[in-house]
Amino acid sequence: MADKKVKHSLGAKIKKAVKPYLLELKELKVKNFLMLIIAGIVNAFGVTVFIAPVGLYDSGISGTSLLLSQVTPEWMSFSLFLLFLNLPLFLFGLKKQGVAFTVYSVFAVAIYSLGAYLITDVLPIDVSLMSPIAGDDLLLCAIFGGLISGAGSGLTIRNGGAIDGMEVMAVIFAKRLGLSVGTFVMGYNVVLYIICGIVMNSWILPLYSIVTYYAGLKSVDFIVEGLDRSKGVMIVTSKPEQVSSALIQEFGCGTTKIAAKGGFSNKDMALVYFVVNRFQIAKMKNVVHRIDSKAYLTIHEVADVFKGE
Repeated sequence: MADKKVKHSLGAKIKKAVKPYLLELKELKVKNFLMLIIAGIVNAFGVTVFIAPVGLYDSGISGTSLLLSQVTPEWMSFSLFLLFLNLPLFLFGLKKQGVAFTVYSVFAVAIYSLGAYLITDVLPIDVSLMSPIAGDDLLLCAIFGGLISGAGSGLTIRNGGAIDGMEVMAVIFAKRLGLSVGTFVMGYNVVLYIICGIVMNSWILPLYSIVTYYAGLKSVDFIVEGLDRSKGVMIVTSKPEQVSSALIQEFGCGTTKIAAKGGFSNKDMALVYFVVNRFQIAKMKNVVHRIDSKAYLTIHEVADVFKGE
């Protein structure tokens, strides 16, 4: 009887611990998996067709895998290192990042690894000596390799995952070290490129790899945040109703009103929050100051705008 109670209690604890993960699994979307297939293929194309053939290095675990594949026996391929280095990192970050993120990320890395294997070992494409598209031009390979692989990384992030385990480690450890996530990743890549230079006894390729890294960052920003960022406007005004109504009428979109109090005057004021594109800023200023000439405006970039259904 006692054994049954212990088993029942243990089963209840396991069920309680597993339930949140099961709920997250239900949130996985087929559309995201389809986009992650594209992301993995794009990343594999950028790295294996432009970066790897001329001896350049990608960033993060991808760059580490390229270096290790160069200094180990031939059977220990780039695609193999991608799997064996990334998977433990994603599983380590499971609790912090959640089940959905981990599943999406592992899937994206698997597609990336498979794509790299197909391009280098199966498809009739010769990437052993130079890029089949850019030849041995290091600058072209660095720029286009970074842009294309960065587009793959950006697509992965936009669809709920990551294609490099170093990003997960950055999220987990950066704050503990007093660093930002970006600084942590950049620090890792600087160390990686220095090691590459020492191991290969050449600094030309690691230096060009910095160009690859920078191009990749810009490509990720473009995919994740968009080229034409919106502008968020905070309007401090004593006439919130009139300002809000005028903005809604002129631009056909909503505003948010927040009660406030002037720090210097101690008068009752309000904040009107409004989002416009960069072409509408001048018109927006005129509308606001026509109603309240003393209104105070601050404008900042908004990386992305999501509307509820």
